[in-house]
Amino acid sequence: MDTQADIAVIGLAVMGQNLILNMNDHGFTVVAFNRTVAKVDEFLANEAKGTKVVGARSIEEMIAKLKKPRRVMLMVKAGKPVDEFIELLLPHLEAGDIIIDGGNSLFEDTNRRAKYVESKGMLYIGTGVSGGEEGARHGPSIMPGGSPAAWPHVKNIFQGIAAKVEDGTPCCDWVGENGAGHYVKMVHNGIEYGDMQLICEAYNILKNGLGMSAQEMHDVFAEWNQGELDSYLIEITRDILAYKDTDGTPLVDKILDTAGQKGTGKWTVQNSADLGMPITLIAEAVYSRCVSALKDERVKAARKLKGPRPFLSVAKNDSKKKQFIADVRDALYASKIISYAQGYMLMRAAAAEYKWNLNMGGVALMWRGGCIIRSRFLGKIKDAYDHNPKLMNLLLDDYFRGEIKRCQKGWRNVVAAAAKKGIPAPAFSTALAFYDQYRSAVLPANLLQAQRDYFGAHTYELVDKPRGQFFHTNWTGKGGTTASGSYTV
Repeated sequence: MDTQADIAVIGLAVMGQNLILNMNDHGFTVVAFNRTVAKVDEFLANEAKGTKVVGARSIEEMIAKLKKPRRVMLMVKAGKPVDEFIELLLPHLEAGDIIIDGGNSLFEDTNRRAKYVESKGMLYIGTGVSGGEEGARHGPSIMPGGSPAAWPHVKNIFQGIAAKVEDGTPCCDWVGENGAGHYVKMVHNGIEYGDMQLICEAYNILKNGLGMSAQEMHDVFAEWNQGELDSYLIEITRDILAYKDTDGTPLVDKILDTAGQKGTGKWTVQNSADLGMPITLIAEAVYSRCVSALKDERVKAARKLKGPRPFLSVAKNDSKKKQFIADVRDALYASKIISYAQGYMLMRAAAAEYKWNLNMGGVALMWRGGCIIRSRFLGKIKDAYDHNPKLMNLLLDDYFRGEIKRCQKGWRNVVAAAAKKGIPAPAFSTALAFYDQYRSAVLPANLLQAQRDYFGAHTYELVDKPRGQFFHTNWTGKGGTTASGSYTV
């Protein structure tokens, strides 16, 4: 039996099929397998016709066709199916063989699976793959982590099929041990939630605040995509706004305003709470999708809960309207900087907590091409970390500090105008609130600590004493002197 295949891929949904075809295009021989065997025959007879892709109709046949060390990539639904396939594969593999999970698995599951598979003598990789169907077919962003010994055996395949930046550098590199790859993909998806929410808020302000048509907004987004906001998501928004239904009207206006989600944004927010990192913008983006799902309630509430008319007076004056559109662009860009700064704060905290050596500039490079959040902007993030690998926060980098300063007036103007006119802009608003909190040397948390000590004897620190010394006051004269144990969230 021929044992010349470089890698096997299990799972022939669109992402699995496109990755296989991408690998074939780059000279790798792939074995295709699917639990429903008929899909293998269908794939070989259609999408893979004329390629070097070979099929397998059982796990045994698939394994027998692979070179050693055997590399098996799972492109199946996250959760129980991954565990089931690991159990099916292990009896047929030998020491040093590699199982790869290319789905959107929770990083904690990947931590567990890596340890389990390694305990059996095999190697494990959990890798984020971003870029959707098109990316999988022509060049995704790939974020692998897991067993370090596995990386040399998959590096040429992964970097070969990955998207490339302008100088040919692949948007793929080793991220770290255990679930580090899936963690970085999770944060990527959280930032994606934030980017999409910010764009939707800009769209909503232009539409309902300025009364702009879909075609007018198409022209605005087309212009924005030529500048610092140049990105895949701005590009597709431009195209969506120009797309007409069969009756010649904008299709976007006919789409119901209830957003779905698959959980990765929620995971990001949950993990941020565990690590005590304030990724407020991503959280707001997740909750905005939850609010959108309350469609029936919102329709009823709209009849009873009143507010100001959303139309902005500047819409009547061409020069003022043009300036306000520029302000919306600045608000979008400044808020985007906050979102990425928060995402990188989270990764920095995770690296410390989970003992990962994350290359922050390298992460930006992996996201520079192929993935959903790919943009010109990410090149600036890589530059920032190349200049200072120990950068505490993106907001403290000279370039981003200067951009926030440049955009700040327009940003504040848009948030204020939206609040006055009752146009919801939760992500714009929380981004600005975070910026103002982060730049404040003193916050009102002193009062909060006094409150906590008053009702729960939770103690507090004093400004003129060393950090780590805790004090308690008997605020009413009725309580005792015993304090609650101090702790930090």
